[in-house]
Amino acid sequence: MTYTALARKYRPARFRDLIAQEHVATGLAGAVAKNRVAHGYLLTGPRGTGKTSAARILAMALNCEHRKRDDGEPCGECDSCRRIWSGSANLDVVEIDAASNRGVDDARELRERAMYAASGPDRYKVYIIDEAHMLTREAWNALLKILEEPPPRVVFVFATTEPQKIINSSTAVLSRLQRFDFRHIGPKAIAARIGEVAKAEGISVDEDALALIARVAKGAMRDALSIFDQAVVFGDEAVTAAGVREALGLIDDELYAELLKIMAERRVADVFPFVALLVERGADLGEFVNGIGEVLRAILIRVAGGEPEGLTEGLREAVDQAAGEFSQGDLLRMLKLLQEAETSIRRSPNSRLYVETLLLQWALLDRTVEIAQVLAALKGQGTSASAEGPQLPEPPVPPKANPSGRAGRRSSPQEVPRPRPSAATASASSPPPKGGPTLEWLLSQWDAFLDSVGEKNPLVRELLSQGRPVDVREGEVRLAVDGAMPLEGLNRNKAVVREALANFLGAPTGVTFGPPESDTATPPAGPKRQTPEADREARMRTYRAQDPALDAVAEALDLELTE
Repeated sequence: MTYTALARKYRPARFRDLIAQEHVATGLAGAVAKNRVAHGYLLTGPRGTGKTSAARILAMALNCEHRKRDDGEPCGECDSCRRIWSGSANLDVVEIDAASNRGVDDARELRERAMYAASGPDRYKVYIIDEAHMLTREAWNALLKILEEPPPRVVFVFATTEPQKIINSSTAVLSRLQRFDFRHIGPKAIAARIGEVAKAEGISVDEDALALIARVAKGAMRDALSIFDQAVVFGDEAVTAAGVREALGLIDDELYAELLKIMAERRVADVFPFVALLVERGADLGEFVNGIGEVLRAILIRVAGGEPEGLTEGLREAVDQAAGEFSQGDLLRMLKLLQEAETSIRRSPNSRLYVETLLLQWALLDRTVEIAQVLAALKGQGTSASAEGPQLPEPPVPPKANPSGRAGRRSSPQEVPRPRPSAATASASSPPPKGGPTLEWLLSQWDAFLDSVGEKNPLVRELLSQGRPVDVREGEVRLAVDGAMPLEGLNRNKAVVREALANFLGAPTGVTFGPPESDTATPPAGPKRQTPEADREARMRTYRAQDPALDAVAEALDLELTE
């Protein structure tokens, strides 16, 4: 007895059997029932979702010997339906693979064959052209006329996974066809269907195996049936998750759980033995990267309050535990690093090095801090040590290496921001001279002035610290400022500086800003090369200039801001 693969044996035979494609089933069955069948259809969507099956069902419904049905469904029992469904030779239904019949001569032959009538007066000639995106521009042009004015009772059905290629080859064709877009099939629907097939075949399968098959199939029912068919031979009595992994060479869920612990605990030294274990087991590192990406996505969904689908029981426990270890910002940065490294991992002959580098970056990654928590802690900073209130969180211990590759100062674990001395205390012993403030006096009191500004506006104080008084005359102070960015920021906050000077000096005072004067002319700098890093640093400076609270927090805790 010849064995029939499950993907063929259980392919849909009626419109209502199309899983997750109700919009397609309703449209095609309604067209048959109401006798409003178009002369051309374009079925698009991911592979394994039922496009070719839908085309065959349409051909069955149009040529069914019992087609007097109100629902437009084929009977599936008559000789015509059985021959079309099984793909046997049929005078009125022709299936063509466009991948091997893609030229203009093939299209002309198809056009000539379509001019012949069907085998009976009540039958339709149906041409099913699979992989239609493979047709050349010349082939589409050859078919354009017959698609515009087709012979009676002739139907063309084009199936493709890449409709954009048809748009590029021949946009004019699309206006002659009715288009139906097929969807990915959800994991729950795939698991339910595999369960039905297993029951019909008398095969025992556990829930974890169903979840794993549904996850690996990635929305394709045909792939899911093929995977299940393959996994059946790896179990003595039942199909298990272990059997599915063995059949497909997948990574054990326990390894993903172990990796999450390494990342959460920052066990940098364990990264290399972990990758060595993967290589020892013969794991496909590209498949491993794909799997850990799905795991991180599941954790992100869990942290955001959702419920990830398609997880085995063991992996679900690992995801729930990891959700308490990582923030959304951490997960987004890890996924971004994964996206940047994925192409190199899949294409490089030394993919192991790229995987190790990626995992090291994850283990050394600085954890993000919620800005609201830091602001709340800073509000309690000014209270006495004995007063109850929120305490400033201790900065995390910095890693020994900066994974981003950028040099920069990092706070030690003992560093905590300390309140600056009051401006009133610093300036009380040296009031302005009777004749008005002089440059020498203002220079001697400049630190006290900066402290008075910092109590109300830390951002403006930071900008002023980049400058110094160079002239005081006629009720106006001139400041020389180092750097274009501080100069720009001070000009935007000129009114704040003017008010601060007036309060400090006890009299209305004007202020002007300018670059430091130099005795030697400096040649203008050439145009700087625009890079993503430079753009990012400029955006960070802008964010800090626009938000004094954010700048104060970043300065106080020496945080590295990320987008």
